[in-house]
Amino acid sequence: RSAAWLRRELHKMAAAGAEAAAVAAEEEKRLPEGDPESGGDSEDEGDSDSSGDGEDEEKENEAEIQRLEEQLSINAFDYNCHLDLIKLLRQEGELVKLRRARQKMSELFPLTEEIWLDWLKDEIKMASESSEREKVYELFERAVKDYICPEIWLEYAQYSIGGIGQEGGIEKVRSIFERALTAVGLHVTKGTALWEAYREFENAILETAQPAPGSIPSPEQQQMLCSQLEKIHTLFRRQLGIPLLDMEASYAEYEEWSEDPIPETIVKNYKKALQQLEKCKPYEEALLGAETPKLAEYQAYIDFEMKAGDPARIQLIYERALAENCLVPDLWARYNQYLDRQLKVKELVLSAHDRAVRNCPWTVGLWIRYLLAMERHRVDHGIISEMFEKALNAGFIQATDYVEIWQAYLDYLRRRVDFTQDSSKELEELRAAFARAVEYLKQEVEERFSESGDPSCTIMQNWARVEARLCNNMQKARELWDNIMTKGNAKYANMWLEYYNLERAHGDTQHCRKALHRAVQCTSDYPEHVCEVLLTLERIEGTLEDWDAAVQKTENRLARVNEQRAKAAEKEAALAKQEEEKAEHRKQARAEKKASKKAKKNRIGDKRKADDDDEGEWGQEEAEQPSKRHKGDGDGIHLEEDMEVEVGLFGRSGPEKPDYPGNQKEKASTSRRDIPKVLHDSSKDNVTVFVSNLSYTMVDPEVKLKELFESCGEVAEIRPVFSNKGTFRGYCYVEFKEEKSALQALGLDRKVVEGRPMFVSPCVDKNKNPDFKVFRYSTTLEKHKLFISGLPFSCTKEELEDVCKAHGNVKDIRLVTNRAGKPKGLAYVEYENEAQASQAVLKMDGLTVKEHVIKVAISNPPLRKLPDKPEPGRASQFAVPRQVYGARGKGRTQLSMVPRALQRQSNPVAKAENGMVQNSPATSSDPSEEPKKMSNADFAKMLLKK
Repeated sequence: RSAAWLRRELHKMAAAGAEAAAVAAEEEKRLPEGDPESGGDSEDEGDSDSSGDGEDEEKENEAEIQRLEEQLSINAFDYNCHLDLIKLLRQEGELVKLRRARQKMSELFPLTEEIWLDWLKDEIKMASESSEREKVYELFERAVKDYICPEIWLEYAQYSIGGIGQEGGIEKVRSIFERALTAVGLHVTKGTALWEAYREFENAILETAQPAPGSIPSPEQQQMLCSQLEKIHTLFRRQLGIPLLDMEASYAEYEEWSEDPIPETIVKNYKKALQQLEKCKPYEEALLGAETPKLAEYQAYIDFEMKAGDPARIQLIYERALAENCLVPDLWARYNQYLDRQLKVKELVLSAHDRAVRNCPWTVGLWIRYLLAMERHRVDHGIISEMFEKALNAGFIQATDYVEIWQAYLDYLRRRVDFTQDSSKELEELRAAFARAVEYLKQEVEERFSESGDPSCTIMQNWARVEARLCNNMQKARELWDNIMTKGNAKYANMWLEYYNLERAHGDTQHCRKALHRAVQCTSDYPEHVCEVLLTLERIEGTLEDWDAAVQKTENRLARVNEQRAKAAEKEAALAKQEEEKAEHRKQARAEKKASKKAKKNRIGDKRKADDDDEGEWGQEEAEQPSKRHKGDGDGIHLEEDMEVEVGLFGRSGPEKPDYPGNQKEKASTSRRDIPKVLHDSSKDNVTVFVSNLSYTMVDPEVKLKELFESCGEVAEIRPVFSNKGTFRGYCYVEFKEEKSALQALGLDRKVVEGRPMFVSPCVDKNKNPDFKVFRYSTTLEKHKLFISGLPFSCTKEELEDVCKAHGNVKDIRLVTNRAGKPKGLAYVEYENEAQASQAVLKMDGLTVKEHVIKVAISNPPLRKLPDKPEPGRASQFAVPRQVYGARGKGRTQLSMVPRALQRQSNPVAKAENGMVQNSPATSSDPSEEPKKMSNADFAKMLLKK
């Protein structure tokens, strides 16, 4: 190849950027022209329609752009809104607005590789003059700082080649290539492209330096040629010493290019790199086959490189992992810890910390590490204070996070103070910061979280320690501790002892004695401990009068405490005894009720017109029916037993209605009468599950449920519960052959059956286990799970998943429904980790879904209030203990069995909203005014009169 051709090639490389810009400018200037013969203004009907559609679309895009801009003015941290706005502006060609939108987003978030490349390519097209090229260089510098991206570095190097015609252009290109190799030259899969591009550039320089054919090179030319050849040799040798994919081809290329044999040392390094490549290949293959975000695979790769101990390779693999897992705070924390402890390079360390808090601003630990790193590297105080203010505005998700960031900043300010001086600017700044911290937690944090996050007043305690120990200002420390005690801490012994220890170390005996006397009077958790400390103080330093006063005070206090404890124990014992008496009373009442009902049924049976055989069977079954009492009876038996009878459970069968005229459901009752009774064996509870919330209209529940539960294992028996009218009550018991089948059946809980969520729970008798509760979901704080409210009722699980998966990997979505399966507009969304959930809160809270503005928060259900225990002697006879409701608690439907005639004569009955019958205040306010009880014979007479 001739030197002239090589020069042309180099000039082509140099002019690549300028040509692209010129072509873009020419295309923008070019306007669509019409047919010359028609004057360029004739359009057919189809073109007119197309133009109309284009105008409509343009108006829609303008309206959407305006909406997105307004939304960002409300919530500037809406990541997806930024992306949508940039996409629309790029589509519409709004270059000025597009540049401004990208600028705003880059100030708030690190941009991804794709966003940077699109931005850079747009700016390159518009940059034609040298001043504009400098702006592109600045943009490249910002881009390479966000993440380590080989593609951006390669684009940067290639763009810089277009400026080699300027002064120092070649050296600038080489500098950029060297920086790129330092950053990503060790990248096993993508580093080769940079090495090859660098060699191609140096080869082009070499070709242009060749003398013309037939001419003899001057000594200067000869020296330049030798220098350029050595540069290319050096690049080959450096590359062959690094484990890169396809390095065999690079070695073969070097052999072909070099006129001299490859030195033995280079061959040795090449073979060593090949061995290293073989060790890296399993990890690279694992990354290639894994799905994003590949966190586990990257962690294994990091552990491998950490054992090898090469800092450059460790840094690179961390950067590669963070490029795909930028929202994982733990990964950033481990990387920053490595940089802080091992590399300790200021620019590198601070850059990593800055990127960490920009990616995960909700993680207080990253902000604390950033402040420490800036202090460690002697950053200016003003910059550190400014960074702390940014941390306060980062939007932490817990009140305690604000306490931690304030404490870290106060520690930094304290280390700046020279306490050998009586007064200084730094000391006044520290005191002002302490005061501001206390006020901030009281106002800002408590208003947002309904708590200050610092119930023990740790910041005020530290302030008091600083004043007492470092400033010798015990008076200020006492004022602070007095304030601490007034915030509800005076009842805790450990708080008083903390103050006592401070007073003991830096105060005087008089104030120590005063503090302990107050502690003895106020402490309610461990008064014995405080009393012991007071007596110890007086034993060592007190006079006889002090000792007598302390003994008298402690004895009186402990006597009161013991008296209070004894009363509490008596009260608890009385409650327990009262409950036992009630249980015994209910047991006797059930026995009497059973006997009276049997006699009543025999009397009614003599008068009804029915077959003798039917009478005998009906009377027999009614005799075995459990006792029933309406809710107003004094024994408190739950009304649920009036309505539900389990076929085959506890030896009971559904009662049949007598053959009254007009009875339309005789056949249903007769069919239930024929079902054989099966005695329940409580020892089989471990192989039985309780199924509820089924549809009352379910046909053949035995058959339907058997088909459903056979997938869990062999079903021994299904016992549905029917009312005394023979209708299905919506729940049943399913007994399996094996216990593992019952455990597997619990997995069918909440499965939709005939349009309703079916509830499946263990079979537990609450008479024996009154505290047993079944709730499959956590009731505590879950940082990886979101609670979403305000959803439209028409929102499906798939639609919500489409919204949520943009912010991380969604593990599970649960739409909250009522018992009928109808949505309540609430949902729980579970992400893979805390980082993704926190990011989703920032981006989704206030989002509009189907014209509904949703609220998103970290899942933290409020504590459920337990019912208060009744006071002795105040328990109403109408109060129904929880355990008498049976294994599943209170039924949803409770009907009164009191005849209408009796209802008209007695006090009115109030009906609650959920269908439960409740006594009016007149009937339940005073147990002594209980209405006269009617016998079974009275009830029978009333029925016959009707």
